[in-house]
Amino acid sequence: MTKLTEEEIKEVSDLKIKFNQIVETTGAIEVQIMQLQAQKEELKVSLVDLRKKELVVAKELEEKYGKGTISLDTGEFSPNN
Repeated sequence: MTKLTEEEIKEVSDLKIKFNQIVETTGAIEVQIMQLQAQKEELKVSLVDLRKKELVVAKELEEKYGKGTISLDTGEFSPNN
């Protein structure tokens, strides 16, 4: 059996440490990706809900005032001709 030199043992040990750091960092990144994907899905659901509410409000306003446009700056409704 041949014994490795201290320098060779240190080199192999350093490589193992670097490998483990990369694996750990990769795992942390994967967790962040999963969290971001979950957050993205929540935002998609919120966006769909918001669009539904927008359509309900638009329908209510159209039933009340007829077809037209609303100026959010002035709060005025202008009917379509």
